[in-house]
Amino acid sequence: MNKKRNVPPRFKTEAEERAFWESHDSSDYVDWSKARRGRLPNLMPSTKAISLRLPVDLLERIKTAANKRDVPYQSLIKVWLAEKIDAA
Repeated sequence: MNKKRNVPPRFKTEAEERAFWESHDSSDYVDWSKARRGRLPNLMPSTKAISLRLPVDLLERIKTAANKRDVPYQSLIKVWLAEKIDAA
């Protein structure tokens, strides 16, 4: 059964659009059954720099482990943190 879809209004600002979608159901405007998954291969996740104090011995052990894997130690720390969080 094909449902007649409404046409969303034109918005003057992003805030106006956000307020509209917070109070309206998108299925009244979009046929999600025909949606396809998009791919954004060049999209980089947002990052934020932080300062983290580690004992010198621990940092040296991390750097040694990173050298064995031929990856930067910062990348290895990110992988390990993600794995630990996912396992929790």
